[in-house]
Amino acid sequence: MPEQTATPQGPYRVLARKYRPATFEDLIGQAALVRTLTNAIQAGRVAQAYILTGVRGVGKTTTARIIARALNCVGPDGTGGPTATPCGQCDNCVAIAEDRHVDVLEMDAASRTGIDDIRELIEGVRYRPVRARRKVYIIDEVHMLSRQAFNGLLKTLEEPPAHVVFIFATTEIRKVPVTVLSRCQRFDLRRVDFETLSRHFAGVAKAEGIEIADEALAMIARAADGSVRDGLSLLDQAIALGGARIETGQVRAMLGLADRTRIFDLFEAALGGRPGEALALLADLYTAGADPALTIQDLLELTHLLTRAKLVPDTLAAPDVPEAERVRGAAAAESLALPVLARTWQILLKGLGEVQGAPAPRAAAEMVLIRLAHASDLPTPGDLVARLSAQSPAPKAEQAPPPPKAEQAPPAPKAEQAPTAPEAEQAPTAPNAKPAAVAGDEPAPMPADFESVVALVRARRETVLANHLSEDVHPVRVEPGRIELRPGARAPRDLAGRLSEVLLAATGVRWVVSVSGEAGEPTLGARARAEAEHRHSVALADPLVRAAMEAFPGARLVEPASAPGPSHEGDGNS
Repeated sequence: MPEQTATPQGPYRVLARKYRPATFEDLIGQAALVRTLTNAIQAGRVAQAYILTGVRGVGKTTTARIIARALNCVGPDGTGGPTATPCGQCDNCVAIAEDRHVDVLEMDAASRTGIDDIRELIEGVRYRPVRARRKVYIIDEVHMLSRQAFNGLLKTLEEPPAHVVFIFATTEIRKVPVTVLSRCQRFDLRRVDFETLSRHFAGVAKAEGIEIADEALAMIARAADGSVRDGLSLLDQAIALGGARIETGQVRAMLGLADRTRIFDLFEAALGGRPGEALALLADLYTAGADPALTIQDLLELTHLLTRAKLVPDTLAAPDVPEAERVRGAAAAESLALPVLARTWQILLKGLGEVQGAPAPRAAAEMVLIRLAHASDLPTPGDLVARLSAQSPAPKAEQAPPPPKAEQAPPAPKAEQAPTAPEAEQAPTAPNAKPAAVAGDEPAPMPADFESVVALVRARRETVLANHLSEDVHPVRVEPGRIELRPGARAPRDLAGRLSEVLLAATGVRWVVSVSGEAGEPTLGARARAEAEHRHSVALADPLVRAAMEAFPGARLVEPASAPGPSHEGDGNS
């Protein structure tokens, strides 16, 4: 990198250093801080330690230096005392401004984090200042100190000598131990608002003799994101790019931003369900130098602006809103529903992370736009609820079973056990399910117990399934339209699905067949065998039967052919 060109006034100084505030009056956007410190210095109520926190570039270190100058200023004649308006001419003010004062020590905690560095600092605390009224220790990025370093600082920080003031600066206030915070007066430096930044940058440009377009100035102020230093660095870069006159297009290209009108075109194409047009616009923006991630971020900001405009119409009347947003934003906010904007925000927010982490950002941005265009054809959650609510919750007439007999009248399914009506009507049938009813066939009556269910399955010639239901299934709960069962080890995995299909084909009503973890009742086969053994033992206890068995040695007692029991037809296949 070439060295800076020397001028008769000396080497070039970047704007962030050239226009660094020298007094409290020069600080912008920190009115509460300025008022509090001014009153404290005027009243002589200077704290032993201050901690300044805020985002980068809002003036933490600058404020610390102004405090050091205010405490040590002696005035042009050398007889002054502490003042909120340091003169900037005395030896102390000049030396502090040039960072060469022996009694104002600045330490970067990011590079000196250990306890040894703090011990060295504490050793010098006990000595009185050499030239100044007070010794001022400024520790920048104090949150980077180690735990041992913080602990070593606590005692001195709580009871420092009267001639010492500590000023800490940090961007990560949460990383500072509460034991340190409790010993300091805390000041939170705010992000500088857009209007204040714009006015400040315009004044700097005028002082430098630079002519800059208002929209270009607004772009720099927005990109600064509340940081004065970041904004001045961008302005410095824009001056190097454009010279004495800075145009909007130059700043847009420098920042990798897309034209706001093209962003509106891209937004409308994506939400209008025109993916081809949206991809073509993105390609044009990419060719013109727009960054894909920043383009998605612009779409996010536009979505947020339109959402606010829909809820708070005065949003578009704010002075920091560009003309394109003011004119086209009103129409877009009126035409788009709030659920659509909320869904668009979620898609773009997720897509922004994908674009930032993708190996091909442009491809990821295109996929986000395709997703937006596809979602434009989908109903909102509110529309879905309205459609489902408009449908009748009762089963269709052709699916209703015939009235059951009085003694088998099924109770109404409980709300917590049966699926919702729309799901019951619209649930897709499995590919191998049989039709609900063959033309000319009448639906079978609704079975009231598990034995009736197995009988119905056997009547449908599903012999293998019926045998598994008899021998390998423990019924837990059976109601018309719902069955809970516990399959045994030999039961097939798809037994519940197959049973649901058979019952649907037989009765015309979709049954909910679920697997339960409860023990359930014995299987039908075990129950039948137990009943047979009971009848056998009762019969053997009869005196006539015993007499017959004694009269005919070798005789056996067998069940009659009509006796109830489980059928073993097809056992070879079970």
